[in-house]
Amino acid sequence: MGGFFGVTAHKPCVNDLFYGVDYNSHLGTRRAGMVSYDTTQSKFFRSIHNIERSYFRTKFEDELSKFVGNSGIAVISDNDPQPIIFNSRLGQFAIVTVAHVTNKDELAQELLDKNQHFAELSSGNINPTELIALLITEGKDYVDGINNVFAKVKGSCSIMLLTPTGIIVARDRLGRTPIVIGKKDGARAATSESTSFPNLDYEIEHYVGPGEIIKFDADNFEQLQAPGKEMQICSFLWVYYGFPTSCYEGINVEDVRLKIGNKMGQKDTSEVDCACGIPDSGTGMAIGYAEGKKVPFHRAISKYTPTWPRSFTPSDQVRRSLVAKMKLIPNRAMLEGKRVLFCDDSIVRGTQLRDNTKVLYDYGAKEVHMRISCPPLIYGCKYIGFTNSKSDMELITRRIIGEFEGDPSKNLDRYIDHNTPEYQRMVEEIKNRFGLTSLKFNTIDDLIEAIGLPKCKVCTYCFDGKSID
Repeated sequence: MGGFFGVTAHKPCVNDLFYGVDYNSHLGTRRAGMVSYDTTQSKFFRSIHNIERSYFRTKFEDELSKFVGNSGIAVISDNDPQPIIFNSRLGQFAIVTVAHVTNKDELAQELLDKNQHFAELSSGNINPTELIALLITEGKDYVDGINNVFAKVKGSCSIMLLTPTGIIVARDRLGRTPIVIGKKDGARAATSESTSFPNLDYEIEHYVGPGEIIKFDADNFEQLQAPGKEMQICSFLWVYYGFPTSCYEGINVEDVRLKIGNKMGQKDTSEVDCACGIPDSGTGMAIGYAEGKKVPFHRAISKYTPTWPRSFTPSDQVRRSLVAKMKLIPNRAMLEGKRVLFCDDSIVRGTQLRDNTKVLYDYGAKEVHMRISCPPLIYGCKYIGFTNSKSDMELITRRIIGEFEGDPSKNLDRYIDHNTPEYQRMVEEIKNRFGLTSLKFNTIDDLIEAIGLPKCKVCTYCFDGKSID
């Protein structure tokens, strides 16, 4: 996915920029970049680093003195190197994006046919952020150019531009990814994660709406385009991506996870001795489950944060399997002889569940129950890339459906509906495959109720294949 942060201030912005974007580090693991602009020199100062084997702060901390100026933007990216700096007919600007462009090759060829060229290559491929910047420069102004992006990009795209006169932010046309603007005395900032604001003394000023375009500096806030009426914000922001203290559309992540767990606990008839969370995104749900079920909350698994702080894991399957085991450490004293219920955000391929379940029994658990805060994942994400893969067959649900039906795409509506025998058979198979005592998933209706937005404004494509394009 990815996250960004931008700030304009009356004084040098480097500290707010550096620490503000760092609070987006859980959203990406591949690239990070910062750029500032100094009006006295009419000059951009930029740096980009690979963060696959090191943390954001360790890469940039020794360079902070180079970021001169009172305005800047920065990004934590899960794909291409950015920011990119342009000198275009619209003027000078730097750009960062949170985007998943599924028709990248088609758009790139379209631009090449118009005699455009690409200077930035990411692993030999077109850099999506440069592609988006070129689409913007086709417009008669920034607003027209951004709408050109919205009209042509398939997937999702949120944009932040740093110009000599301020910062422009544009949220994805259907609001699949968030942007929030904060304000304090002498400064204004925008970010993907509202978690960036409290320790830097910003107060939330405005939640940017779907397709809305805002330009701001330290003193001024201008709406360049009003938000659209349709929204498809990703439900996984609350289930998995979001940091517990963040809010999207004014709705707090941890509060949603508590509500999900509480309702599942109240309805659950299983007899268990305690509820535990799979860190980090399962912890809030487990606390809510314990409250609803009226059983104690125990930390039977802890995450080793000194060297495994991130929730994301490598793309390589062998390394991913090892990391899934290495970063989570079971506590024998909390497991031995107990009927333990675990809460987790999702089951994608099943790698982590397989490894963890065996360890739990090895450490003396009498029973291992699992509760999942979202419904079964039936479709790979085509909008922000959470379950993006080469094939839906990488999802454990589709592999099982393929085994049952002879075709992984047959009768999917029956496996989506939690009231059908097919759904129950699929869940039972997952339970048996991983040696669980019991397994239950949240329902779409209960997930939407916990989030508190109308179903039509939340993307549930991964669960039911329904979304607005």
